Order: sequence, then C-alpha cells, then structure tokens
Amino acid sequence: MCQWHMFSTDRSGAETWECVARSNPQAQILQAMKGMKTLRSGRNRRKWIYVLLLMGLLGLSGCGSPSSASVEMSSQTELVKTGSMELQYAENFAVDYYEDGYKMLTTLPDSKRYLLVPEGQPVPRGLDEDVSILQEPLQNIYLVASGAMDMFASLDAVDQIRFSGQKQENWYIQTAKDAMAAGDMIYAGKYSKPDYELLVSEGCDLAIENRMITHSPEVVEMLQSFDIPVMIEYSSYEQHPLGKVEWVKFFGALTGKEAEAEEAFAEQTEILEEVESGEKTGKTIAFFYVTSNGLIQVRQSTDYIPKLIELAGGRYIFEDLEDSGSGRSTLNMQVEDFYAGAKDADILIYNSSIDGGVTTLDELIGKCNILKDFKAVQEGQVYCTTNDMYQQSMAIGYLLQDMHTVLTDDDTAKLRYLFLLQ
Repeated sequence: MCQWHMFSTDRSGAETWECVARSNPQAQILQAMKGMKTLRSGRNRRKWIYVLLLMGLLGLSGCGSPSSASVEMSSQTELVKTGSMELQYAENFAVDYYEDGYKMLTTLPDSKRYLLVPEGQPVPRGLDEDVSILQEPLQNIYLVASGAMDMFASLDAVDQIRFSGQKQENWYIQTAKDAMAAGDMIYAGKYSKPDYELLVSEGCDLAIENRMITHSPEVVEMLQSFDIPVMIEYSSYEQHPLGKVEWVKFFGALTGKEAEAEEAFAEQTEILEEVESGEKTGKTIAFFYVTSNGLIQVRQSTDYIPKLIELAGGRYIFEDLEDSGSGRSTLNMQVEDFYAGAKDADILIYNSSIDGGVTTLDELIGKCNILKDFKAVQEGQVYCTTNDMYQQSMAIGYLLQDMHTVLTDDDTAKLRYLFLLQ
C-alpha cells in the first residue's frame, strides 16, 4: 500500500507528489516535514502544519507513543502517597511524593500534572488521562522559558537541557553559553516556531515553555502529537519575590536535585532575613521603562517588583495601580500620567530588560525629555538594571540587597544588578 507525499516544488511554486510505501507514522511525519521546508508560500506552509498535526493525531494514536511503548506497565492500580513538598512562598506549583520514588508535579494555574517515573520502574496503571508521563532520567529537555535556565544552572542540571529556545548570543547565563558553544545544547527554535524535526529526531522528552505559548496553542498540539509533554513555567505568577525563587524546588524535583534546590533557596532566604533586619527608609521608588511608541511601562502594584521594594525598606510610588482583568504584571500609561504620579519619587529605576537599557542620564532623558524635571533626576538618584537581570532568576536576593543599598545611600560600588546613571 502506498501513501502520497509532496517532495519538491519548482520555481513557480508548483508541488510535485510521489507515492511511497507506508512506514511507521513518525517516519511519515518526518518525511513530510522535509517536504514542507521547500514550500515557498506561507499559506501552503500553514496548510501543511495542519496536515502534519492530523497525521500525528491519527497515525501516532494507532501505534502508541514511543515513551509509553518502551516502558513496562505495572499491575498496580494506584500510587501510594508518602508526603508533599513544603513551600514557604510559592503558590503556583505542588510536588507530591509516592512510594518507590514516584513524584507528581503540578502546575496549579493550568492544573496540569506530570508523573515522574523513576528509571527502571514501571508506569502505574489506572492513572487519569490528563497525567503526563515523564520517564527518568530526563536528558533531552527543550527549554523555552529562559528565566528557568538560571535555576537549572544553580542545580548543576544544565546537562539535562538538550534544546534551547534562545540562540547562544542571547544567553547571559554562562553555563548555557558554554553548553551551546560545545554543541551539548542546540538551538531548536523559539516558542512559536520550534524545529519539530530536530526535536523528534533527537528524542525530546519534555518542552518547558513560558506563558507566551498560550498565544500559540497549535504549537502545543503539535508537540503533544509527537508525544512531547508540554509544561508551562508559572513563576511569574508569584507575588512574593521569593515565591519566584522557590520554583527552583520545582525544578529540583524534576531533575532529581532536591538537596541542591534547598541549598540554593536557603541562600536567598538568608539575604531576605538580613535585609529585613535593616533600616526601613520609606523612600519612594518608580520602576519603569519607556516603550518604542513613547508610553511609560510600569509594574502593577501586585507584581513582585513592588513587593521587592517594600521588603528592601522602601515604597513603590504607584501603590494602588492594578488592572486585574489584564492578567499582566505591567501596565502602560501616558507620559503625563507618569509625570503626575512619579515626579516626586525619591528614586527612579529604569528597566533595561527589554531595550538593552541606557548608560547615561542624558541618554535616558533623550528617551523622555520630561524626566529632567523629576526630583530623582535633579538629585542624582536614577539607576538602571543590568541587561541580564531578567534571566538571573536566582539573583532576586541580590537585587533585594541592591535596592536596600540605594534606599539607604550605602556604598553603590557594591551593586550587582543596578548601576547609577550619571
């Protein structure tokens, strides 16, 4: 029996088809992918994406997924729970432990569950259909959630990441840059355009995405059709700064590095305790960014940055700024509104994580001339974040120290993630 596949196009874009012998479904999909790369029309490429998705859903469902077919199924009908991970600040994940080393990881905002099956252990029967099976050891993770890379680095678990959603030059995490330079980690496309052929051919065992993937549900469907579980990292949902850091425990459970995770988290909590025992100045801080269309982007008062300012002994200038219906941590406002609310702030901090930042005060004023009338500008109390801050998820404690330093007029030479604009 034969099956038709498009294998080439001519210069006019006409498609040529061939009849090939039916093989296993994954091979058919990969063959079709190679053909899809030759399509010049965007509409034709979109058509083939849906065709491939249908092939994955129909073809792979008939033969069973690779991971489930390669592990022994147990006669056990239920898991026996032995305990749960204790959390201090995080509110958006849970980890439950079961006999024989099984773990259930849950991301609470989407109620997704992932069962970690120890190496050599069978997959229990009787699991709910919505539970994704992760067979240990995980060695071919596709990491798109760039903020999680620093957590993997702190766990000495970067070697479990085979595929990156960032190119080498875009990483600020040195271990990630080194892994890509050595060829141990390879670029597999951004969240909206993953290299499916690469992921499938090299046996990707988990895709860790950020919230942006919710805008590309067809990508999630495609990955799942290839038996690649998709996990969304929700640390950005945490309102307490150390809630974000505590996600290192989630990834510690995922990688079998719980002890390392506890140690890394304890280091950050010690910094918090030290800062909380220090002076509370009550000085006001405006944390902002000037967008390309001239608006001012600030953090909503429920975001972790205002909480960080509070913990450092200061006060966020926009205390009651909230748009509960947006689901976003930021809010854009007109320059006039920013002036009215922040012109008397004691300290300004410019967020460089989007546009690469500024290096001088004049450069910042060039982005928004009205800033020259602000109290903080006139008194020389304007700071900028370093470009790598958004990737340094395990550095929140150090950013807290930095904020406490600028609030207390301490030695700014020891700042790590903030620097004074002059």
